[in-house]
Amino acid sequence: MDTVYIETTVIGHLAGRLRSNAAIATRQQLTRGWWAEAQSQFRFLISQIVLDECAAGDPVAASERLAIADSLPLLDITEVIRELADELMARGAIPPSEPRDSLHVAISAVYGVNYLATWNFKHIANATMRGRIESVCRDAGFEPPIICTPEEMAGSETDAEPNY
Repeated sequence: MDTVYIETTVIGHLAGRLRSNAAIATRQQLTRGWWAEAQSQFRFLISQIVLDECAAGDPVAASERLAIADSLPLLDITEVIRELADELMARGAIPPSEPRDSLHVAISAVYGVNYLATWNFKHIANATMRGRIESVCRDAGFEPPIICTPEEMAGSETDAEPNY
């Protein structure tokens, strides 16, 4: 069974009320539909970083996020992971100001996780950075995860076949 590292933004989209922002509400609904289906198709994994991020902020929202995250297997953060995270930042694949994002990628790569699911378009699911992320991971001897959104993993019911 393929593995998926669940980055914190995915859990954030699962918990709580639908947002008033139409784009975010759509992502929330897509995430919830994907989650319900994907749990039987993939093995979901997280790290302590995800738990720490889920615990931050509003206590009610944090408790909703932690209720989801607490049931998922936890991957330990090793020295090798920290070294790869540092290398990702040193080589400009992820900004040094975002060490947790670097750790999410490094954890996924070191453990050989197949997919990293995220809604973080700024530093993780960023097409302009993806090549650098993959290069740094491979140079360190690790196959990078496929970085994608839940929508990309599930496809979309609104996707239409082109009529060429």
